Amino acid sequence: MIYILQDTLTGYVMQRLTIIIALLLALSGCVEFPGVHKIDVPQGNIITRDMIDQLEPGMSRKQVKYIMGSPLLQDTFNSDRWDYYYILRSQTSAKPEQHISLYFKGDKLDHFEGNIEPSHLKED
Repeated sequence: MIYILQDTLTGYVMQRLTIIIALLLALSGCVEFPGVHKIDVPQGNIITRDMIDQLEPGMSRKQVKYIMGSPLLQDTFNSDRWDYYYILRSQTSAKPEQHISLYFKGDKLDHFEGNIEPSHLKED
């Protein structure tokens, strides 16, 4: 009788110990270890002021695509709008998100708007 109780108790303790170890291992992945190198993750299209400076109303879609590259988002329901986004997720510094939307009338660039202004509009 004592042996049966001891085997049951040992099995119960081992089962609990296994569960605790598994939980601790799973939670250790959530902890940020100091000194661990984390890479910067760029996402989207790189947008520079030089690119924006080259854009002019009346340019064809082909010319715009040559300057800006393929748009990150092309609206299925509105083919006259192209959206470009760029964000750099960095562990060391916070970079602001950049975005610009280009609007076309037919095949020609009508206007654009976003959080990057051309050099000739920027006040220093």
